[in-house]
Amino acid sequence: MLSAWLRPKGASTRLAVDVTFLENRRPCVSPVLPDGFSVTRVTGCEALPLYRELYAAVGRDYCWWMRRSMPDTDLAAILDDPAVHFMVLQDVSGYPVGFYELDLRRGGDANLAYFGLLSRVMGRGLGRVLLDHAVARAFDAGSWRLRVNTCTLDHPHALPNYRRAGFSVRDVASEIWNVPDEYVPQKLKRL
Repeated sequence: MLSAWLRPKGASTRLAVDVTFLENRRPCVSPVLPDGFSVTRVTGCEALPLYRELYAAVGRDYCWWMRRSMPDTDLAAILDDPAVHFMVLQDVSGYPVGFYELDLRRGGDANLAYFGLLSRVMGRGLGRVLLDHAVARAFDAGSWRLRVNTCTLDHPHALPNYRRAGFSVRDVASEIWNVPDEYVPQKLKRL
């Protein structure tokens, strides 16, 4: 049963997507970040607004909508959980350019809930470094498995990048999403 906030209240678009579920059981060594870049865990009162900003900016072209429609209280409860790591990649000037959300609430069965970069920094190898950082963090925390999923609406390099990082496909499911029109990327809007 869908949460009430996932049900569109106005105009919506039905989108057919294939969701690929992957897992990784191979720890990796923490990567070396490029000079001047850092990855920082963000908590407290600054977490919610920064998360919302990055989630919207990273996912705008890929139909990331579920967390955008989630009420602040629900999202804050997730981000405030000590077993959820909201990690932000910052460039040499300290500006956030990417993030990941690592969910360790199920003991050793970790989930990379969200992961992405701002489009202006793509193509520079930062995605691979940030993904390796997430994998290392999950296994350093005692996880025996790290799960992630991607879909046909995500960046076309998402699935190949996960596979290169040691993830293997466990399942693919075809789904129909009823997405509020305000969150549908321009390239997918009805004519």
